[in-house]
Amino acid sequence: QVQLVESGGGLVQAGGSLRLSCAASGRTFTSYALGWFRQAPGKEREFAAINWSSGRTYYADSVKGRFTISRDNAKNTVYLQMNSLKPEDTAIYFCAATIYLAPSRVVISSSYDYWGQGTQVTVSS
Repeated sequence: QVQLVESGGGLVQAGGSLRLSCAASGRTFTSYALGWFRQAPGKEREFAAINWSSGRTYYADSVKGRFTISRDNAKNTVYLQMNSLKPEDTAIYFCAATIYLAPSRVVISSSYDYWGQGTQVTVSS
């Protein structure tokens, strides 16, 4: 079992930055692919970024060049650095984890076995 706890959300003006953190329990943290999804009001949950256990990363086009996902295996934590934030980035951000993740299934939320409770990010214009 893996438990995920997100933090770092808040209110920021457009153009600003935030760094989200997701602390994970479990001794096999290094084996997991760790991702970030987000869900805006009235919309479906959408993929934002993934960090495989190899360190390889992949981003949704909507965040590419502005967001950076990274992991600190010593701290069992994955981060999402968000720069140049836009009002359309406003959403609840969720951390997700799974061990086996084919590249073709990265953006599918049901591919992930574990989820955090989410943290709210609000970007004002």
